[in-house]
Amino acid sequence: MSKKHVVVIGSGFAGLSAATHLAINPNCSVTLLEKNDTPGGRARKFEHQGFVFDMGPSWYWMPDVFEDYFAHFGKKPADYYDLIRLDPSYAVIYGANDTLDIPADLDQFKAMLDRIEPGAGANLDKFLAQAKYKYEVGIHDLVNKPSRSLLEFASPKLVVDMVRMDIFQSMSKHVRKFFSHDKIIRLMEFPVLFLGETAENIPALYSLMNYADIALGTWYPKKGMHEIIKGMVSLAEEKGVKIRYSAEVEEIEIVQGQARNIRLKSGEKIDADIVVAGADYHHVDKHLLNPKYSNYTEAYWDKRVMAPSSLLFYLGINKRLKNLRHHNLFFDEPLGPHADAIYKNPRWPEKPLFYASVPSITDPTVAPEGMENLFLLIPLAPDLEDSEEMREKYFHLIMDRLEKISGQEIRSHVIFKRSYAHSDFKSDYHAFKGNAYGLANTLLQTAILKPGLKNKKVSNLYYTGQLTVPGPGVPPSLISGHVVAKEVMKENNL
Repeated sequence: MSKKHVVVIGSGFAGLSAATHLAINPNCSVTLLEKNDTPGGRARKFEHQGFVFDMGPSWYWMPDVFEDYFAHFGKKPADYYDLIRLDPSYAVIYGANDTLDIPADLDQFKAMLDRIEPGAGANLDKFLAQAKYKYEVGIHDLVNKPSRSLLEFASPKLVVDMVRMDIFQSMSKHVRKFFSHDKIIRLMEFPVLFLGETAENIPALYSLMNYADIALGTWYPKKGMHEIIKGMVSLAEEKGVKIRYSAEVEEIEIVQGQARNIRLKSGEKIDADIVVAGADYHHVDKHLLNPKYSNYTEAYWDKRVMAPSSLLFYLGINKRLKNLRHHNLFFDEPLGPHADAIYKNPRWPEKPLFYASVPSITDPTVAPEGMENLFLLIPLAPDLEDSEEMREKYFHLIMDRLEKISGQEIRSHVIFKRSYAHSDFKSDYHAFKGNAYGLANTLLQTAILKPGLKNKKVSNLYYTGQLTVPGPGVPPSLISGHVVAKEVMKENNL
């Protein structure tokens, strides 16, 4: 058999995963096309005068998913980067002099909950027992399904499993079965914010995220999250993937119902036998294809519930900071109004919650000696009007609170500052509505109800990444690449 030339578009986690899984097949040759001049998609990095900034993902959860990924190629994460388990895992800041440091040790965590709400430690055991079951079935079974047919979910055991996993109950109701104190409820509901909706609208299946958080821990790869991308690129190239940077795709040309030519913005054409699109699904569907080959109408896309966008600040600070951890969640304002501004009545929030990361506390290599690398993030509704004036307003709004609560002057010590929001997500990644995290994991956007991983009208065009199965986040994106690679091999007799 002559080798099939597979072209993968986009070098984010999903694209790199798909390309590498396909490259180990002796019947494939793989070219990966990346729009930007460096790999990683949202997980790119940039450097400025000794400061090294991860541009996107900053939480390393579900270490077993990374281990499984590298093991598939006879490798392990330690071949590419060194992991540190953070302790405390993160800090939750409810107000001035009101901070919870979340211990890595489970017994210490339970004791902390008992001090807040007597009996909560024992209830945590029950909560985590269910969450562990969901994690094992969800991460090791459900998310590995291509979700192209209901028949995939038709086994009696799986039906029972899905009922046991509370897919028809909200995370909000589920948490309140076990805990009543507001601080604990907010702590337990926090992980689903990564999934793009409020706890009232996310299935209780996703308490599996609490198991990932509490039982499996929060980790950090030395030198930053981009080390994962660096390792994946090294592995991909070792397996034969040819990666081309600054190679933005302008059109996927269809010949007799098949994607055959990839035309770059430069005018160059690349022949393809199979195409896997790891770029933004909406962009591929509506802008890279002739409209008659689109999977979905614009009306369909407009009705999708998107996960949030974000306003990010990358700051270089010329002194060491105090009273902050590596990860800091600022819950010093109520979630309700901010959630309403994201999901119900899209607008810039009046009193946003925010996240602050200071990786240089753990890893001095990401900042010059005696200085700090500070990353700030405000979740926002997608598709908001984004201006420099608005960014500056929100910078000072959250810095007022950060300085007050941490008890220190920070702004006068900022020697480097870069902001990043909706317009940047659109220009750098063609992100639909400027989203940062993909498609929200609501019940009506789960499994077969997500945009499909294969084009309905083009027999050799597939999709991977956070707008298709299994969903948003780094571990799901790794899995998405593997899922689509298996479908490609199965359907093309590879």
